[in-house]
Amino acid sequence: MYRIFLIFLFFLLSGCAQTVRVRKGDTLYSISRRYNVPVRGLIQENKILAPYIIKVGQTLKMPTQKTYTVRKGDTLYSIARKHNLSVNQVARQNKLSAPYTLKPGQKLILQSWDEGGTTSKTNQTAPKKTNQKTTATSVRKKDIKVPNSAKNKKFNRPVQGKVIQKFGMTSNGTYNDGINISAPKGTPILSAEKGTVAYAGSDLKGYGNLVLVRHDGGWFTAYAHADKILVKKGDVIRLRQKIATVGQSGGVKQPQLHFEVRYKSKPLDPALYLR
Repeated sequence: MYRIFLIFLFFLLSGCAQTVRVRKGDTLYSISRRYNVPVRGLIQENKILAPYIIKVGQTLKMPTQKTYTVRKGDTLYSIARKHNLSVNQVARQNKLSAPYTLKPGQKLILQSWDEGGTTSKTNQTAPKKTNQKTTATSVRKKDIKVPNSAKNKKFNRPVQGKVIQKFGMTSNGTYNDGINISAPKGTPILSAEKGTVAYAGSDLKGYGNLVLVRHDGGWFTAYAHADKILVKKGDVIRLRQKIATVGQSGGVKQPQLHFEVRYKSKPLDPALYLR
């Protein structure tokens, strides 16, 4: 009960800004638990890129959520445009399906973040264009350029199998920051290069059991949807070391590995960097 009171007091005193300052030992997951907000909301509200590192003293904005009561004459498009959201976002947040019929008095959730991986975008011009949005990560990835000296970097394939989802824009309008490789559950996942484990856990919804490895020169590799994680944060690992096993965690429909290659925070097509 006292914890609930503290959470209420925090939001009352913080007013509309609703921010929190990162303390020693904080992670996105611990902050999400402390203030009862989704990890994905924190990531998108603050445009935090992989490997999702936060620093002591950093100020984070809390993800906001509000409701709207449908009035006579409202349409899903008019409501979405008024609140700077896309039709797809509002429909997904409220589990609505076409033809998106609304009734006066119906309550809709209107949140500035979205579990599907997209963020709000102003000045929507027409519903048919909403599928062309990209994630915050895909928009910001152009900010960082890979130097010519690093373009020949190569990584070993972490698991053998069929690529079932390529890098880039998907058919449903979202953006895949890596590739997804199908493999039987329990198949060893091998480190694509020597490095240090930057993260090992399951705090990020949608990724399931995830391992992030930091390599020399500003490179990172990510391994998601694992069944079992065999390393911990801070471990120094060698090339082709077994770091996890293929699984189906994070809500995917079949056993697979989601594999990412990043230069600093910029996601790159792994197919161009695999030996």
